[in-house]
Amino acid sequence: MRTVFGTRDGCDPMTKTTLMFMGIMVGSFSWAQEPSHFRRPVEVTEEAMRIHRAALVIDGHNDLPYQFREREDLSFAQFDISRLQPRFHTDIPRLRRGGVGGQFWSAYVPASTGKSKTAVTQTLEQIDVIHRFVRRYPNDFEFARTADDVVRIHRSGKIASLIGVEGGHSIDNSLGVLRMYYDLGVRYMTLTHSDTLDWADSATDEPRHHGLTEFGRNVVREMNRLGMMVDLSHVSPDVMRQAIEISTAPVIFSHSSTYALAPHVRNVPDDVLRLLPKNGGVVMINFYSGFITPEGARASRDLFLAYRRMQERIKDRQELERAVDQWKAEHPMPRGSVHTVVDHIEHVIKVAGIDHVGLGSDFDGIGSTPEQLEDVSKYPCLTQELLNRGYTEEQIHKILGGNVLRVMREVEAKRSN
Repeated sequence: MRTVFGTRDGCDPMTKTTLMFMGIMVGSFSWAQEPSHFRRPVEVTEEAMRIHRAALVIDGHNDLPYQFREREDLSFAQFDISRLQPRFHTDIPRLRRGGVGGQFWSAYVPASTGKSKTAVTQTLEQIDVIHRFVRRYPNDFEFARTADDVVRIHRSGKIASLIGVEGGHSIDNSLGVLRMYYDLGVRYMTLTHSDTLDWADSATDEPRHHGLTEFGRNVVREMNRLGMMVDLSHVSPDVMRQAIEISTAPVIFSHSSTYALAPHVRNVPDDVLRLLPKNGGVVMINFYSGFITPEGARASRDLFLAYRRMQERIKDRQELERAVDQWKAEHPMPRGSVHTVVDHIEHVIKVAGIDHVGLGSDFDGIGSTPEQLEDVSKYPCLTQELLNRGYTEEQIHKILGGNVLRVMREVEAKRSN
């Protein structure tokens, strides 16, 4: 393992002078000597940038489309993402700086829309939002339906844009709706979101089915038949295991981290990781601070419980948001860093192998980001840290996007009429 000093691109490194002032001798420092409570910010070198530019960087989950709904800007009148948008984690200039080649945009609507029977309408609106903002910026985005599309679009210098539906409540218990989503370009669906459904248990709700019902199993089978990736982020461990057993194609976790390093129910336990080599699936590591450190996991669990209690007693949306903001201010969450995220990547590699890990940032859907991964411009910091830890260019390219591209091809190959 090596630590490299060089030119800077997109990160905020400590200078050599600062490091020497802190008692660290540059050039003789080894990773093994590093105290657990202190890790130096990475400094992106020309070598790391060369490797990064040669990669096809694919992120599995970005919630920018929902930000337009939150701000009642479904016609993009307020926010032009061709310019820097500091309120967001994502805009085109920073996507370019981050070297993003493929992005799964999340068509997310809250699980509560399933109860109000508005989920399908609102999900269709979110799919429409994604199609429209891709068309609005034709010099930067192009819509992709296949792995070959992703490669072709990336080679043309544009960002391949794909759709994932976040939560099975969005199909309203209808395989017909699922099929229509596929025809509209949806290439993965997360089986649940925050609430347990009539057919699948959520990780963050009371289990009712010990996993999947027979209809839930049919959802997985139909997704296999369509050539749509089965996404197991947000589901209970029983659903994870059963879906992997049923699925004839590789599964994904579009934005999850590892339970062993951060014990939160949203993360993937080791026994499930050990199922991935046979299945071929990929865990795309989530950047949310609440899912990457043990302290963050505990704070995130407490926040979720507090939010559920607030929902029961506060009905006004703005008042609820203020109460949540106050709770967060009183219970600060440790952010973690790019090093912490790479710890999760390495844990998946250790348990499942180098072919079964990728990136699923959850940008614009998370309230706290790690240091040096504050927005979509910072992906080169990950490449540098992987290089620092001794990974080869080929291995880094697999992690940055090659693995999920391989899954896409295998899922497409399973498609049948």
